[in-house]
Amino acid sequence: MTLDKTAARYWKANLRIIWICMSVWALVSVGFGILLRPLLSGIRIGGTDLGFWFAQQGSILVFIALIFFYTWYMNRLDREYDVDEQ
Repeated sequence: MTLDKTAARYWKANLRIIWICMSVWALVSVGFGILLRPLLSGIRIGGTDLGFWFAQQGSILVFIALIFFYTWYMNRLDREYDVDEQ
């Protein structure tokens, strides 16, 4: 495979994981914290309803988890396409 095709496939895989991570974060922060909050109001966690928890803390914790996931995935992708820093 040529260098251009390899670089294009690497970039496409990179963009795909970025879109997935951003979609998950949007679902958690906007979806669960704002749009679906009335549906989640009956579920209690930590003394408050689940919708409020997602709006205040859940979206931040999910964002941090996504950072670690993205780092792990990109390291794996770098090794797969032989562009890792070793």
